Amino acid sequence: GESFPNRMTPRFPYKAIIFDMDGTLVDTESVWQDAEAEMMQQRGVIYTKEIRSQVLGLRVDEFFDKLRHLLKLRDTTEALRAELEARVLHLLPTETIPMPGAAEIIAFVVENNIPRAIASSSGQVVIEAVVKSQGWEEAIPVRVSADLCAKGKPAPDVYLKTAEILGVAPADCIALEDSPVGARAAVAAGMTCLVISDPAHSVPADFAEITPHVYTNLHDVLRDLK
Repeated sequence: GESFPNRMTPRFPYKAIIFDMDGTLVDTESVWQDAEAEMMQQRGVIYTKEIRSQVLGLRVDEFFDKLRHLLKLRDTTEALRAELEARVLHLLPTETIPMPGAAEIIAFVVENNIPRAIASSSGQVVIEAVVKSQGWEEAIPVRVSADLCAKGKPAPDVYLKTAEILGVAPADCIALEDSPVGARAAVAAGMTCLVISDPAHSVPADFAEITPHVYTNLHDVLRDLK
């Protein structure tokens, strides 16, 4: 295919694409959920869908800061995070599957030389494990964890940092997200946010106040990008 010059073009009016990872590019939500559920079960804590929805998409430390308060957990945030990440890293290599359309949209950005990156609430070690499991190391060379920032999503920090690394103004970036927390972060950074609403944890109405661009899958996103 023809490659886009590195400036605005009528065919593709953005200079970069930034992907959220969990739930957007890869179906890792079940991995996180299973690991969290096991941890809570061992502690005799009832972990409901309602409680999980209050922390979904948050950076792991902020996730546990809130959960400790909601569920009266006695462990430190640091200990909880270390345990969760160890459990997730154990499950990732065998349990991670790409979201429908992920391979195609990544192939499209690579083929057209569009600068791209991952901006994720997960820790760097988890991001690297996921990317490696999918063989995306070369396809998505810029991978940014919210751990590098003062605050995680819904603060815009991780998106602003990623745009800075790509050398692209936030207004020229498109962000792909699946959670209201992530979508708020992208919009707060001044980006155009396209949401792929995952019926497992959200409905399109959850994004009504955040972004008008709501899709059901990455295939539809790619069709519009083309």
